[in-house]
Amino acid sequence: MSDNYIADQTFEKADFNLRTLPKAEYENCKFINCDFASSDLSGVKFLDCEFISCNLSLASLTKTSFIDVNFQDCKMLGLRFENCNDFGLAFSFGNCKLDHSSFYKLKLKKTTFTNSQMHEVDFSECDLTSAVLNNCDLLNATFDRTIIEKADFRTAYNYSIDPDNNRIRKARFSKSGIAGLLQKYDILISE
Repeated sequence: MSDNYIADQTFEKADFNLRTLPKAEYENCKFINCDFASSDLSGVKFLDCEFISCNLSLASLTKTSFIDVNFQDCKMLGLRFENCNDFGLAFSFGNCKLDHSSFYKLKLKKTTFTNSQMHEVDFSECDLTSAVLNNCDLLNATFDRTIIEKADFRTAYNYSIDPDNNRIRKARFSKSGIAGLLQKYDILISE
């Protein structure tokens, strides 16, 4: 990666399919209505940045750094977050579409997901301790040997979590979400 450093800039309506985002360290930058779909963001470092109404679907994230980054209203289909640089990895998601993305084996303690669609997302062997999944649709999301201790699933829905295969101590669930913890037993639950 080059030694480029870019700070306090706003990028609006940029199409990074037509021109590649320069490999650099971006600090306190905003990306608004930008198209990163299928772009190569490998080795780029984002620190205290915001992505608003961007499309990052299928972008390459090999050794990409996301440190205190907020994604809002973004389309983020098929992203392999486990390929990111995990040093300092910290982000939040609001009103994002994360279908088919993977967080395999990542430490996502205290990560916040709000009003997001997360169909078929892979959280296998992930550490979601104290994470908040507020009003998130987790249809067919995979939780396999996942740590969700103290995580908040009270307003999440469509999830299926096997308590025998995941660490769920002190996780929070709503009464209506209990069915997602018992699905493997193939039982009928009535109101």
